[in-house]
Amino acid sequence: MERGWEPEIPEYLQTFGNQSRSASPENLLSDSDNEIDTPSPKNFLSDSEDEDSDEFLNPRHEAESSLTEDPFIESYPNPQAGAPLASGLKSENERYLETLPGGTAENPWAPFKSEMDWAIAKWAKLRGPSSTALTELLSIPKLVEKLELSFSSANELNSIIDKNLPSRPEFKTETIIVHGEAFEVYFRDILECVKALFSEPDFAPYMKYAPEKHFTDGTRKSRMYHDMHTGEWWWSRQVILDKEQPGSTVIPIILSSDKTLVTNFRGKSVYPLYMTIGNIPKEIRKKSSSRAYVLIGYLPTSKLEHISNKTARRRALINMFHSCMQHIVKPLETAGSHGVSMMSGDGATHRGHPILAVYACDYPEQILVTCARYGDCADCEIIEEMMGEGTALYPVRNLAKILHALHTLDTEGPQEFIAACKQARVKPVFDVFWKNLPYSNIFRCITPDILHQLYQGMIKHLKNWVIEAFGEAEIDARCRRLPPNHHVRIFLQGISSLSRITGQEHNDIASFLLSIIIDIPLPGGFSSVRLVRCVRGLVDFLYLAQYPIHTDQTLILLQDALERFHKDKDIFIDLGIREHFQLPKLHFLNHYVQKIKFLGTLDNSNTEHTERLHIDLAKDAYRATNRKDEYFQMIKWLERKEKVLRHDNFLNWLSGGKPSIRHLANWLPSALTLKASLQMAKHPSIRSLSLSSAQKHNSATFLAPSLARYLAKLRFPSESSRQLENRVTNDIDLDIVTHISSFNVIKFVQTDPITNITSTADSIHVQSTRHDKKGRTVPGRFDTALIRIDNNGVNLLKQYRVGQVRLIFTLSEAVMAKLLADVPYSKWPKHLAYIEWFTSFSGKVDRNHQLHKVSRVEFTDGGGLASVVDVSDIVGSVPLTPKFGKVADRRWTSTNVLEKCKVFFVNPYPSLHNRLLYTL
Repeated sequence: MERGWEPEIPEYLQTFGNQSRSASPENLLSDSDNEIDTPSPKNFLSDSEDEDSDEFLNPRHEAESSLTEDPFIESYPNPQAGAPLASGLKSENERYLETLPGGTAENPWAPFKSEMDWAIAKWAKLRGPSSTALTELLSIPKLVEKLELSFSSANELNSIIDKNLPSRPEFKTETIIVHGEAFEVYFRDILECVKALFSEPDFAPYMKYAPEKHFTDGTRKSRMYHDMHTGEWWWSRQVILDKEQPGSTVIPIILSSDKTLVTNFRGKSVYPLYMTIGNIPKEIRKKSSSRAYVLIGYLPTSKLEHISNKTARRRALINMFHSCMQHIVKPLETAGSHGVSMMSGDGATHRGHPILAVYACDYPEQILVTCARYGDCADCEIIEEMMGEGTALYPVRNLAKILHALHTLDTEGPQEFIAACKQARVKPVFDVFWKNLPYSNIFRCITPDILHQLYQGMIKHLKNWVIEAFGEAEIDARCRRLPPNHHVRIFLQGISSLSRITGQEHNDIASFLLSIIIDIPLPGGFSSVRLVRCVRGLVDFLYLAQYPIHTDQTLILLQDALERFHKDKDIFIDLGIREHFQLPKLHFLNHYVQKIKFLGTLDNSNTEHTERLHIDLAKDAYRATNRKDEYFQMIKWLERKEKVLRHDNFLNWLSGGKPSIRHLANWLPSALTLKASLQMAKHPSIRSLSLSSAQKHNSATFLAPSLARYLAKLRFPSESSRQLENRVTNDIDLDIVTHISSFNVIKFVQTDPITNITSTADSIHVQSTRHDKKGRTVPGRFDTALIRIDNNGVNLLKQYRVGQVRLIFTLSEAVMAKLLADVPYSKWPKHLAYIEWFTSFSGKVDRNHQLHKVSRVEFTDGGGLASVVDVSDIVGSVPLTPKFGKVADRRWTSTNVLEKCKVFFVNPYPSLHNRLLYTL
């Protein structure tokens, strides 16, 4: 509820709070902030300036300009690298066909009797009810006969799938004994899983078999990074293999593991291990529906509570993990060194070398995998006392030295083994799984983790520090009063009381955290400038780190953002909020630039992808069991589901249907280049609305004169403003317009280049006050948008302006035929919008927060400066944050703040899909 109870204003803000009870909202601003730029209408197109600002040229615009262009590609010099040894063999689908029993031209649905038989089997395994419910459904008299099904129960269906449909490698079981306790590990042959991914027909057109260097242009001065084959790791491994075994194909192995709860109560957890290969482009890998990740196994989750000594228990758990992993990755040792024959989905044979390239996991898992000590960095040799002090890089851990220490157990004895491991700063583990993996350095395999290091790490800390600095009451008050926007989540209960916050919620908070703290004073007389700069630096780093394409220039921006954070972070020590910044997650940010150059952009290894897999491959699988001997039931459930999905893809190929992955002629990550297209509803929300009613209900005060001026300009585009005013009076007869049709929403949609699925990327809502079914008043909503006002300008700041959309409407063709008789039909507008304008973007912004400031342009006698524009000139929504002043006016709410507040900050972070706002 917007008008719910709120705590008292913090004591150090009471002075400002008392003033607000008798002062108008604008008087809550500081003295300099009261100088609101509200130019007269005739000066509307002139630039406004802030006295306390600096001339600002956003470096992102130049740095990002090359990201939307095709790269200059330098191929690997040896054409044999990644080349097939043989080609023209049967494709994977053709080989699959040979394995199916009973398949004929008359029955392509084999081993099922008919299309109906197959469709019901597919529904039952992918979307259907439990086995018991399916059996009860099929037991309905004559149902099976009427549908001519080949199965009459869930068990019979399972039997058909188990016996007749081929699948990815089956699970096997290994017993591991640790301290007298036996554990069963369920896992697949990792090499067979690599072959299955390598031979997937859907991936064949996009597979990468050799490294490349991408540059922004032919001068080769600026490197570009995105997929793994554009990074330095693949190139360096190819060079090594070419010296020993020319004609090799590098297959980068990407592993990820993380415990996850599968029950809401009792704390039941499973420990899945996932794998994919870097030859598959990341845009495909990150789609869970593409099945580019394979569940390799379930690791034991026992806490070994029968071991009473905590130190011994911790060592036993580490040894148990590495012992299980040793069994799983063992096939990679020989295959990675000598290569193994692998057939791609298009029938070509390669000599593949599967090499561990990435192990994606959160910090505790990084420590477990690398055997590092808790509190240390899993990548470099920095000591704990130096963590968080700056951006200096330390040497990568010495793999040879650590392996030597781990081998002393066999050569010198237990005491010397423990001493050597302590000196090497690793834990004494008997048999680490990565010690014999060829061409791989486990410490270089540890990658940045956006989800756990940034969202659930640094942004979580930053949010808590900001709340402690400014007080819960004031931060929560501002969160409740943000205007609605497609990309802004409004926390009506505030953010200080949230518990178990997800990564998505931290993303929502990070998107507005900077804009709400700009003008809050700090207690104790401290200036908030350093804190604002610190927040700006970390939030910039967060969003820059997530770019799907990087260049040397954008990596400079990323490094600069981190340095800005470190430069001012001591404000939290001065405020008594922190004693130090010795945080491993903060330190690891120093490695981001290096890792991107080495392995490609961070979405190659983001644990968010595997977090999503927990739902399909762990939680849903567990729910399908009867909780007895659950792992055996889980793997059978997963195997059957995979068989059905694979068979569905095969039948789609057999029938000549569209592939599950859309074909792309030119492959490049699309997140920065993908454009959102305008989409309007086919039918209006209100079919007939008079101009006077629209003016009243939508507060469109100057709708009629604005529409007349728009029509005059459309008819007489070359005439001056004074001449147009005469045309409005003499040539535009609005009496013809008896009614208009209005719309409640503008949508911008994007089509996923992989799945071809269309989704809403942005929306602008425009709706007057109304009543719901229970008679309650629903406040009106009129979103703000970025509007193109000049198509020919070079200066971005002069090409666009912020406006509030009051009305979206259309005129009938009959009316336009009369009003625009001398205008070609092709130039008639399809949809129009009535806009109330804010001031133009200034070439100057505050040097600390760097956000543009705009204010509503209003007449002294009421109403704002307004225009009618073509909806096609609307670029997208604009998130605005009110300039709250030193204390947020408690009379403001989320629904009325756009009307009550006078000055706003343009917040670019929620709209990162629209690069324009971020680079203005």
